[in-house]
Amino acid sequence: MECAAKGRGTSCLRGPPKRRCGLCGAVAYCSKSHQMLHWSDHKDECSRLAQQMKHADGLSDFPFTFLGSGKEETRCSILTSAGLHRVELWKSECSCSLAVASSKSSWINDSWCLPSSLCPCSEPRSPAPTHMSSWKDYYQWRCLPFHSPAALLLHWPLTIYRCFQVSGLQNLILRDSNTLNIHYLGPEKELLQLGVFSELRALFPSIQLHIEFVGPAVPQFRDGEMISLCNYMHCSEEDCCCKVSSTVSASEAPNCSSSFLTVKLHKGFYHDRYEDIVKDSYPHLVVVPNAGIAAYSSWLPTIELLKDKKIPAVFTDFCEEAANLAAHCISSVSAKALRQPVQLNPFRQPLAVEDSALYLPCYSNCFLFGI
Repeated sequence: MECAAKGRGTSCLRGPPKRRCGLCGAVAYCSKSHQMLHWSDHKDECSRLAQQMKHADGLSDFPFTFLGSGKEETRCSILTSAGLHRVELWKSECSCSLAVASSKSSWINDSWCLPSSLCPCSEPRSPAPTHMSSWKDYYQWRCLPFHSPAALLLHWPLTIYRCFQVSGLQNLILRDSNTLNIHYLGPEKELLQLGVFSELRALFPSIQLHIEFVGPAVPQFRDGEMISLCNYMHCSEEDCCCKVSSTVSASEAPNCSSSFLTVKLHKGFYHDRYEDIVKDSYPHLVVVPNAGIAAYSSWLPTIELLKDKKIPAVFTDFCEEAANLAAHCISSVSAKALRQPVQLNPFRQPLAVEDSALYLPCYSNCFLFGI
């Protein structure tokens, strides 16, 4: 975290800022002088941030026991306790390591590195509950104990599931077709965790699901690649029936009869690649995870495109402040109110983001909103 007044007036004192605003507690400063200097900017947001800070306890309310109980717990310490620190697809969850999405050697990981009792490595025993709306519901349905850390990765497919829930498309898809096309924009660490999206097969049974992953982080050598997620990611037990490769190139598995889910990768911005992509896959829904709309002007042409084409889109962001700023930007561009107002995502990742710009409670895919 940096001093909220960095770049204004004198240079910041060395070391992390430790002087927090006494009213909101959301911002910090390196010195009293910098705090006073920043007040003219901060005073308009202070009460708003204070209200958001009051939600911290509610945002951290999860049923999981793997999270630990002390403030000294970090992402790495929790992963270490679970035996997953710097392990295969879990590497990108470590705060001490930088996973590189362009690495050919680590592109596809198809193992949970967990015993079968702690991960969804096979078909569910029963259909998904009609109104599944919490991690508790999901874990009970998948017969997972609450000490399983699988939710740290499952928040990606479960967020897609939630976006579909709030989009209001359920009846349309189920009535008119068994095909669902989703365009997923701006993937980053998900690109190293593609296998986990195979859980969408259980969440959308009997539906031919196709997802277009589109973003600048897609490596050039993967641009245009099609992947079939034929099976669930397998567990660490050698004698488990799940021991089949869950992620293979579509060209390597032309007879994969159980393939209900395919993924295609595209490098670049969505507004630049849109015309080529929709030739084969017109979207029923666009999902934009952890978008940071207010922080990146590159999203504006995409928002214009979504508005002009009248494509339903659901966005997520890390914290309430970012979501509200993004919602304001989108409404300004589209000249319309949001179809889905800013709301808490029950399937947000249950580990807080470390080293965020503010002390606001931040979680991957924490809040969602849509047009």
